[in-house]
Amino acid sequence: MTSQQLSLARQEARAGYRWVSPWLIGFILFTALPLLASFALGLTRWNGVGTPHFVGLDNFIHLFTADPLFWQSLKVTVIFAAIYLPISLVIGFGLALLMNQRLPGMALLRTIYFLPSILTGVAVAVVWGFIFDKNYGVLNWALGLLHISPVPWLQSSFWVIPALVIMQLWGVGGSMLIYLAGIQAVPTDLYEAATLDGAGWWSKLRNVTIPMTSPTILFNLVLGLIGTFQIFTQAYIMTGGGPNYGSYFYALNIYDTAFQSLRIGYASAEATVLFLIIVICSAVVFRWSRSWVYYAGRGDR
Repeated sequence: MTSQQLSLARQEARAGYRWVSPWLIGFILFTALPLLASFALGLTRWNGVGTPHFVGLDNFIHLFTADPLFWQSLKVTVIFAAIYLPISLVIGFGLALLMNQRLPGMALLRTIYFLPSILTGVAVAVVWGFIFDKNYGVLNWALGLLHISPVPWLQSSFWVIPALVIMQLWGVGGSMLIYLAGIQAVPTDLYEAATLDGAGWWSKLRNVTIPMTSPTILFNLVLGLIGTFQIFTQAYIMTGGGPNYGSYFYALNIYDTAFQSLRIGYASAEATVLFLIIVICSAVVFRWSRSWVYYAGRGDR
């Protein structure tokens, strides 16, 4: 490489760093430093005022050995994720396939399906609280038309998680739009070749659409996994974690510990554990994805 080429490469690198510097600064100030501060506070006993008292790993030891609410909140969060994630992936992908049809008014339908995903969490939770009301809710009214007894959606520890899953699925339009972009990026010549080979709709879906959109599926899976482990607003507004801690999500546990019990150090330890859980789960998903995600041009799956 000549000196002129080297100088040009350095100029391009400096220009690139300047363009990404706002993001880097924001990441350092609002993500990296808070994470480090949370881990540091997790090693202390602190109520939010005064000087934190260093206790080492006591918070983490107590968290895993003597805190039943930790395990309850983690169990609720995992159950919710196990139910919601597969259903949302399937429904989002199915809606994207429907919205990919060339029919009149399709742009309007795409907008209608997408709108719920941009509404604020508090407003949505309040509205769904009325929908799930045992005595006056629209959902139980509709079930009554089918001669089905009213369901205590938010008053039963058995039904509260399905209720929150139903509410969360209402905003699946965001992932639908991402799926739609992935589906429309599939080269049309692949479908033409499959048609010439006599492939039907199902064969094209299984052998062309799904493999070619597998990176998009992975993207939505990881984002959904991260999001479900941070569910807070819905449970806080609609149930407060009840009944009988049936909707006591992990993020709600952290909030109560920090701002109700004023145990900032212990809440920071809980937040650190949540970060590690998300990192481990994401790493497992990425490792697993090597067997089914296809990247065009890479030559393997």
